[in-house]
Amino acid sequence: MTALSGARWRAGFAHHSFTFAYNLRVPRAQRILGVNRTVHTAEHLASLFFALGVPMQPVPRAELFAGASPLSGRYAVLHPFASEPLKTWSAERFCEVARYLRLWNIEPVFLAGPDDDTAAFRAHTVFQGNLEEAKRVVSKATVFIGNDSGPAHMAAAFGVPAVVLFGNSNPAIWGPWRTESEILVAPDGLDKVTVSRVIAAIERLRTLEEAHA
Repeated sequence: MTALSGARWRAGFAHHSFTFAYNLRVPRAQRILGVNRTVHTAEHLASLFFALGVPMQPVPRAELFAGASPLSGRYAVLHPFASEPLKTWSAERFCEVARYLRLWNIEPVFLAGPDDDTAAFRAHTVFQGNLEEAKRVVSKATVFIGNDSGPAHMAAAFGVPAVVLFGNSNPAIWGPWRTESEILVAPDGLDKVTVSRVIAAIERLRTLEEAHA
């Protein structure tokens, strides 16, 4: 697509495949940013703009905009779905977390897409809708708890404190960017993550929230 665009200037990273399509080849993000570490995907994309002349600056948190939430009061969004089984914590453990949230007077709301099977969560509030509706629900949540997936990044863009479970993905690259978060990593399988570990992570976020109030 780049080669066929007809654009006068076609920029891309020199270490990517099919660099023949570019007439502006950009070095790796680490070289542009002057760091010797794994860079987050937000930094990686921003480095391309820095290489093309945008002044170097801290990469801000993404921002999303949404209409009014259809829900009111203190509620938590739980997202138990993901693109593949290795990224998915068990439904039973999500439901156990939901019961703990009610003890803190926070209503658990399970977020689902139009095609997700929500049968395991029928004892709780389930919000199943399109992307625009999901944005409205996530935007006003007290906390987000979920797998490494799109809604976790949505929560980060709204500045919602988040607990995110990572299986075979690298949170240094894909973790919530510039928002309060607790990252739980289990490269050998998310079945290794206990409910108590998630509860402790939520407690730490609540402590931070109260300290900043």
